[in-house]
Amino acid sequence: MELTLSSVVIQALHGLVYAMLLFLVASGLTLVFGMMDVLNIAHAAFYMLGAYLGSTILVVTGSFWLALILAPIGLGLLGALVERFFLRKVHVHGHAFELLITFGVFFVVGEVVKWIWGNFPRPMDPPGILSGSVNWMGITYPAYRYFILVISALVLMGLGYVFMRTRLGIAIRAAVSDASMVNALGINVPRLFLGVFSGGTALAGLAGVVAGPFLGTYPGMGLDMMVDTFVVVVVGGFGSLLGAFVASLMIGELQSFGILFIPRLALVFQFLLMAIVLITRPTGLFGEKV
Repeated sequence: MELTLSSVVIQALHGLVYAMLLFLVASGLTLVFGMMDVLNIAHAAFYMLGAYLGSTILVVTGSFWLALILAPIGLGLLGALVERFFLRKVHVHGHAFELLITFGVFFVVGEVVKWIWGNFPRPMDPPGILSGSVNWMGITYPAYRYFILVISALVLMGLGYVFMRTRLGIAIRAAVSDASMVNALGINVPRLFLGVFSGGTALAGLAGVVAGPFLGTYPGMGLDMMVDTFVVVVVGGFGSLLGAFVASLMIGELQSFGILFIPRLALVFQFLLMAIVLITRPTGLFGEKV
């Protein structure tokens, strides 16, 4: 294939778009692990459920924007129920029990999706304003992919502001370091963690709705995304939002240019990257703990 500057830029944009979508999914997972020390296997299932719920809201209301708002809210409420009635009860028994609970939720959500929507893909079109292409600096590129870049950047800035600039973020970070001290100051730590898990689940739902018109809405979409998401979290460092962002960029571009140059080995590069990172820095690029 003949390489031109235009084709290289478009391939880089493909990688950037997938990277930002990957970050949108991984941000909720790394948020929950970083704040609560819970490796939430069910996160991929919440992502898939968000896509299916969003497609149904789109069919019923005819509004993609309503789906973009209501599906994450629904997933956030579901996450709050899972944390309150399942995770909190097994928290005292250690991480193995939390891992098993989230594994169980993953399978239950997957079966519920098949029971309600069937084992078939569902159509999900982008809104009319985002269905065309945009010509910018001589590069014609789909408008919906620009939308993915914008919404992912907004999520990154929003999370950074909440955790670094607000009293809520300071309280959550303090609770992670010393929950008993924060509790003694009169702050309800269990309620803080419930909010964190609910927020992480809502982010998975948001990513599902955003991914629907881009990657499609189908029963195996959660599993397909889960592998890449966990590689991002491991490479970036467990619990590091900045690490998830940097690792998403690296894996997105590796996959994009890998498919261009060596299609048969494109999926190997991310695991090679993970192996190199774990050998040289076992806690990940920005991780402080395992």
